[in-house]
Amino acid sequence: MSEDAKCGTIMAIMLDHRVQNAVAVQTALTKHGCLIRTRLGLHEVDKDFCADWGLVLLQLAGCGDEVEALKADLEAIEGIRVKSMMLDFG
Repeated sequence: MSEDAKCGTIMAIMLDHRVQNAVAVQTALTKHGCLIRTRLGLHEVDKDFCADWGLVLLQLAGCGDEVEALKADLEAIEGIRVKSMMLDFG
């Protein structure tokens, strides 16, 4: 099993002012795109309402400095909160 397969991180990104912050968040995610295995975006929406907050869940390949760099880039954006959980299958 490769080192990346043994270590992974689940990251949750809470966006306040989703519409305003979407471009900056997308830029950070693109910069670290090779680290992202799976991405799921959630926000409340129906025919009369679209929430201005959002939640993005990421499954990341790897751990350590790369994950910390992504987290730092995201947390530098106003209105963004990041929490993560490391999964170690080694």
